[in-house]
Amino acid sequence: MSVIVEKNQRLRAGVIKHLYYKKSLSLTDLSKLTQKSLPLVTAVVNGLIAEGYIIEEGYAPSTGGRRAAMFLINPNLQKYIVAIAMDQLTSRLTIYNLSRKMVTPIQTLEFELSSKECNIGDLVNFINSSIDQSKINRTDILGVGIGMPGFVNADEGINHSFLKVNEGITLQQYLSSEINLPVHIDNDSSLIAMAELNFGEAANLKDVMVVNIGWGTGLGIIVNGKLYRGSGGNAGEFSHIPLSDSDNLCSCGRRGCLEVDTSLLVMAKRAEEAIAAGAESSMKKLFKDKSKHPADHFLHAVSEQDPVAISVLAKAIFQLGKGVATLIHLLNPECIVLSGRGAKAGKMLLPPIQQAIHEFCIPRIAEQTEIKLSTLTDEAELLAAGSLTIEHNQFD
Repeated sequence: MSVIVEKNQRLRAGVIKHLYYKKSLSLTDLSKLTQKSLPLVTAVVNGLIAEGYIIEEGYAPSTGGRRAAMFLINPNLQKYIVAIAMDQLTSRLTIYNLSRKMVTPIQTLEFELSSKECNIGDLVNFINSSIDQSKINRTDILGVGIGMPGFVNADEGINHSFLKVNEGITLQQYLSSEINLPVHIDNDSSLIAMAELNFGEAANLKDVMVVNIGWGTGLGIIVNGKLYRGSGGNAGEFSHIPLSDSDNLCSCGRRGCLEVDTSLLVMAKRAEEAIAAGAESSMKKLFKDKSKHPADHFLHAVSEQDPVAISVLAKAIFQLGKGVATLIHLLNPECIVLSGRGAKAGKMLLPPIQQAIHEFCIPRIAEQTEIKLSTLTDEAELLAAGSLTIEHNQFD
C-alpha cells in the first residue's frame, strides 16, 4: 500500500469515527478534528457519500454567514458492531448499527467469572448464538468489543485476572478465532470512563475521574481529554486503596480494600443481614424473587426510598466518598462522574459523597471539582465496548 493510499485510508477511518462519536458534523468540524485540509476532507467525505456510508443531513443553524452543510453516518447503512459488557456475575450483549442504535434486544448470560465452573466455551456459545439469532450476516459485522473486569492489557489482548486460555495464544486471539470476527477487549471501568468522555457527562472536559459503581468498584481516569492507563496499563485500581474499616478479605486476596465496603454486592449483603436481624423493609419480599440478583432488588428499593436500603447505601457511599476525597487531593480533577450500574440510585448518591468530601477535603481544592451523575448508567459499558471496534477498524 502506498503512503498516499495509507494516509487516505486513515483519514477515511477518522472521519467515520468522529461522526460515530459526534453524530453530526460539518466539513469544517471534520477538518479541525482530523487536522487535515478542507479540500482533502471534502474529497474523502464525497467518496464516503458515494459508497453509502455518509449522508448529508441538512444545514447547521445560521451564525450570520453561509450555513454549513452537516453530515452523519447513513442510518440505513448495514454495518454493525457487537458490544459485550461483562461483570463478575453476568454478561450482556447487544448489536449496534453505526448510528449507535441498538438493533437487537440486550441478551444476558449468567457467567460468574470467579467460579471454578466458569467455562469460556459458554461465553463463546453465547456470543455465536446471539449473532446467529440476530439474522445479521456476519460479513456485515465489523467486529466484537468486550469490556470485562480484571487486570486487562488492552494492547496485548490479555486478561491477567480471568478467562485463562492456552499458552501461546491471547484471550483476544482465542475469542476471535472461535467467533470468526475481529475481537477487542478492555477493562470495564476504563471503558465506562471512555463512554462518559465520548457520550456522557465528561464530554468536552479534560481532567475527569469516572467512578464505576458496580458489583465491584472501579475507576477510569481521563487526563487532558484522554484515558490515562499508567506505565503498565493498570492505572485506576481505586477499589484497592486500603480505606476499609473492616477486616474483610477482598477479591484481590488482601484486607482493608475500599471495595469490601462499597460494591453493590456488599450493599445487598448488608441489606439482607439487616433484614435477618429484624429490620422491616420492602426488600424482605423482593429478595424472595430469585429471577433477579439481590443487588438489583437493592437498587430498586433505593429508588423506592426504602429506609433500610437508603441507610445501607449512605454508609457505603460515604466510604466511597473517602476514596473520592483522596482522588481530589491527588489529581485535582474538574469533574468526578458517578457511573456504572449503581448510578441508577441517582440523586441518592450525592448527599453521602458530598458529606465525605466536606469532611475530608480541603475546601479550596474540593470546590474546584464538580460531582456529576451519569445518565448512561449501565449502558455505558455497552456503548464503549462497541466503540472498541470503531477505534480499531480501518473501514477498508
